[in-house]
Amino acid sequence: RDKIFSVIRQRRTDLTVVMEDIHDPHNVSAMLRSADAVGILEVQLLYQIDEFARLGKKSSASASKWIKRRRFSSVSECYDRLHAEGFTILATHLGKRSRSLYDLDLTRKVALVFGNEHRGVSPEAARLADENFLIPMTGMIQSLNVSVACAVSLYEAFRQRCAAGAGQKLSDAEVRQLFDEWLKK
Repeated sequence: RDKIFSVIRQRRTDLTVVMEDIHDPHNVSAMLRSADAVGILEVQLLYQIDEFARLGKKSSASASKWIKRRRFSSVSECYDRLHAEGFTILATHLGKRSRSLYDLDLTRKVALVFGNEHRGVSPEAARLADENFLIPMTGMIQSLNVSVACAVSLYEAFRQRCAAGAGQKLSDAEVRQLFDEWLKK
């Protein structure tokens, strides 16, 4: 009970991940584990082409049990909802105008968008995002595995938030409600 209360009190409502057509269940599971580790309450599942990956309990280390998931079937539907909730949408994209992850203010209410393992984020997801960003690299390969890119990005947001003492957490009523839900799991 103490562990559940402790974890729920650290859940963040102002940071989320959008997974666009991520098809490998191991990547989805790793992304969910990273989201759980930094206290994300809910992730967004945007599936227009691929089917949502079937998750095994072992591969997700049961992280899927503790993270809320919301599904969308179009970029505009997902982004409209997130904008209405006050999120700034930042999509990973290797473009001329993309900013370094380390130059972004990740203490604000942000949604980080990660695209398919082979295609990256869709052109529409990159174009409609508020900004595009990249993770600086100096090697020959200019991409990371999507779950690694997600973890690096989330931990930069986590680092910035810890340093600034920032983060929007749940109200006491929301904590109590989530506690009751989690006790049933």
